[in-house]
Amino acid sequence: MLRGMATVSYFADDHAAARAWYTEFLGVEPYFCRPGYAEFRIGDFQHELGLIDRRYVAASTGGPGGEIVYWHVDDLGAAVARLHELGAQEHEPITERGPGFVTASVVDPFGNVLGVMTNAHYLSVLAGRS
Repeated sequence: MLRGMATVSYFADDHAAARAWYTEFLGVEPYFCRPGYAEFRIGDFQHELGLIDRRYVAASTGGPGGEIVYWHVDDLGAAVARLHELGAQEHEPITERGPGFVTASVVDPFGNVLGVMTNAHYLSVLAGRS
């Protein structure tokens, strides 16, 4: 049924600031832009991360919440440190979930929860592609 993450969307009141912040964090410019929307292709499988102006949300809870998408990173500590350096606040500290599965999450400056993790399964899938 679910074959892989295709697009994750984050919302921001200040779309231009969110676009600049994610460009800085990701180290790449969005590949697709239009007013109120920017989309980045990132990672080994070129997954899509979309930034949407919050005015397009039908209903908002006013705070961080909802599902958390976790992105695999090679160095979890460095990723979390970089996110904090850029102004993200801790949502959940670095937490071991089991052998080879360690997660953390932050709230970006725009109120979105961003998850990062080291994931043994992700690495085995990559190794199998060789």
